[in-house]
Amino acid sequence: MTSSLAHRIEAIDWQAIATDLDGQGWALVPGLLSVLECTGLIGLYDREDGFRKQVVMERHGYGRGDYKYLSYPLPGPVAALRENLYPPLARIANGWNGALGVDVRFPDVHADFLRRCHEAGQRRPTPLLLRYGAGDYNHLHQDLYGEQVFPLQAAFLLSSPQDDFTGGEFVLTEQRARMQSRVEVVPLRQGDGVIFPVNQRPVRGVRGISRAVMRHGVSRLRSGARFTLGVIFHDAA
Repeated sequence: MTSSLAHRIEAIDWQAIATDLDGQGWALVPGLLSVLECTGLIGLYDREDGFRKQVVMERHGYGRGDYKYLSYPLPGPVAALRENLYPPLARIANGWNGALGVDVRFPDVHADFLRRCHEAGQRRPTPLLLRYGAGDYNHLHQDLYGEQVFPLQAAFLLSSPQDDFTGGEFVLTEQRARMQSRVEVVPLRQGDGVIFPVNQRPVRGVRGISRAVMRHGVSRLRSGARFTLGVIFHDAA
């Protein structure tokens, strides 16, 4: 299954992904996960093992709902997503840093980037499963966990809209200098992924390249239960 997932990732039109990320700040990857993979990941949530931490969002002012950070070794599909999505995204990230005048460059292989994280004291895995029930939501936020930050991340909808839940849209906001915030609601179906910036991205304007700050969240669920897999490529301190 993980081999099949690697082939699916290789078959993605990465030029189209780069174009969407540059043009609108996010890119949709439709149907990357199968229904079987989605239900298998959902089934992990109630297990006691395989996780390093659970967070109840309301206790911290993050929203309502809860999520669990997976522990190493990651489940096969999650490890495959992290390992195989990283190389093409690293090429995009390096282009962004070049456009922004940032000297940091990312290695071609995810294991090499993780080594950089671990040398900086960021050794805790960050992929997570999120669970929302009726009335739950997630405030706009950024997933920054230390000095080492990979500029892109991905989220995969594991539940089926309308069948499993209503509401609960994935929301992105973008803030540019001297402009009001722009809001995007990303249409996701079960198994779809969305790739988006962790913090900021380059945008071209009349005065050249500037930085747009982005945040993401989830609108209030009206009914049912919604599960999501978040794939973050840097580890946490």
